[in-house]
Amino acid sequence: MRKLGISIYPDKSSVEDMKNYIEKASQYGFNRIFSCLLSVDKPKEIIKEEFLEINEFAKSKGFEVIVDVSPRVFDKLGISYKDLSFFHDIKADGIRLDAGYSGNEESLMTFNPYDLKIEINMSNDTHYIDTIMDYKPNRFNLIGCHNFYPHRYSGLNLETFEKTTHNFRKHGLRTAAFISSQVDGAFGPWPATEGLVTMEMHRELPIDVQLKHMIALDLVDDVIISNCYPSDEELAAVADVNLDMLNLKVELVDGIPDIEKSIVLDELHFNRGDTNDNMIRSTQSRVKYKGHNFEVFNTPDMLMPGDVVIESSLYGHYAGELQIVKQPMKNSGKTNVVGKVVDEEQFLIQYIKPWSKFRLSL
Repeated sequence: MRKLGISIYPDKSSVEDMKNYIEKASQYGFNRIFSCLLSVDKPKEIIKEEFLEINEFAKSKGFEVIVDVSPRVFDKLGISYKDLSFFHDIKADGIRLDAGYSGNEESLMTFNPYDLKIEINMSNDTHYIDTIMDYKPNRFNLIGCHNFYPHRYSGLNLETFEKTTHNFRKHGLRTAAFISSQVDGAFGPWPATEGLVTMEMHRELPIDVQLKHMIALDLVDDVIISNCYPSDEELAAVADVNLDMLNLKVELVDGIPDIEKSIVLDELHFNRGDTNDNMIRSTQSRVKYKGHNFEVFNTPDMLMPGDVVIESSLYGHYAGELQIVKQPMKNSGKTNVVGKVVDEEQFLIQYIKPWSKFRLSL
């Protein structure tokens, strides 16, 4: 089951603010936390006290807590990869290794007596995870998570994201990546506040569209909001996204008949297996409404990318079939345009593959 996550930065937020955020996020269905030790510069006992308080509260709200660390943090706090009791003591469920060891150490860490998850940085295009697997880890305690990138233009491109994610998926490991709030001044662990995305193409997109892209790609299991603090509207928008399939937002034309409206908004759609370059075809509605008279009411001369159309009864046995246009086409005069996929989500149409299930909503 896909999880939604949030991030907290105990060295940059008050305990009260973090608890309020965790409480609010839990009400929206979030259940995973990324917490950062990389930028913390305090004595070990103070860190333990502060992290314990917030982690206990988070776990009382049903959150899994993963703490971001590195060998440098281990050295600074006097922690050995052979003894992870510190993280057990602060009630963490796992640690994320922003930078790692040789592979053997990571494998040994997965056998820790506390069943802490060991999360590996997924964003580097290397054979690092293959090396860890060569050392026969406990794969049930091994997971992966991408980086985030606060500097504009520094995020992963799509090709690198896909390639590095497949490096982990081929081993059957759980994966995660980050999306970013668009609230001005939303912060992460570092001074730069230009968004905090895994993929650069997400930096200017609304947060729910970023999530929809992750779902359409179907490469990562969990998706985490990286920066603090998203607005209530953003949390609600993310929580409203269908995590099981692509759900495209549409604008309907005025005067759309009730049956056509129901076909668009109420049906579970899937693309036919015999696909083409011109349109997505969802054909079950023509079976369900066979015999209904689909009148002609909105037939512009051209069908444009993103248009949602339903065939009129002038098209015979195609009557009632819903289609999403992929490239400009002449209209025969028999095809009704009933709506349009909103502009910022039209790029997602390309991810509807043969037999892909999807929904349309307002």
